[in-house]
Amino acid sequence: MATYTDYLWFTTARRQEFIRITDELRAIVEKSGIRDGMVLVSAMHITAGVYVNDWEDGLIHDFQVWLEKLAPAGLPYRHHQTGEDNADAHLKRTLMGHQVIVPITNGDLDLGPWEQVFYAEFDGQRKKRVVVKVMGET
Repeated sequence: MATYTDYLWFTTARRQEFIRITDELRAIVEKSGIRDGMVLVSAMHITAGVYVNDWEDGLIHDFQVWLEKLAPAGLPYRHHQTGEDNADAHLKRTLMGHQVIVPITNGDLDLGPWEQVFYAEFDGQRKKRVVVKVMGET
């Protein structure tokens, strides 16, 4: 089995953003030479996530509204007693997940017809990265 590792870097303009990364992952898989296997995509920061879902603006808005209801910003979270102000970002990341595994078939991501991969930032405006680990047979 062969492996290949690459990284995606993000510095978002806003504290919370959802960024489609499917095309970048496809390019990494192609560069890896893996024809059959899987790719692990994992946010390397505890206030960011990675998820798979539909690429539709209304749904992305719905995620943001839903997450804000479940983990509102500005509450007096115990985490804030440490001098931090981002407890809501940690909770939102936990809800959305921090990594995904996507199958690779014939050298390409094997996603469903509407599936796309997203980077979800919940405490942005600073440099963060995602590790992309491609594993399989060439």
